[in-house]
Amino acid sequence: MSKDDAGQHGSGQLLLLGVAQAAGFLVGALLGRWIGLALGWDALAPEGYTGRAMGGIALVGLGGGGGVQLARRWYRRKYGDPRV
Repeated sequence: MSKDDAGQHGSGQLLLLGVAQAAGFLVGALLGRWIGLALGWDALAPEGYTGRAMGGIALVGLGGGGGVQLARRWYRRKYGDPRV
């Protein structure tokens, strides 16, 4: 683990965490969008907020949130918990 003398994570490590979370969100949201399209649940349907559109929106949100959680888990495994 690379921490400074006070036991804190360095700014470079925290930047890495932020970039990893952003990338995880983007990849997860795109996967959720593609899965929704494969199921016929278009989050951006021109008809408005139908049930299928709401299902697509939910998949995009779940995918994005899941990607962020995976990035956090990866960071904690590699560098430890940044909140300590």
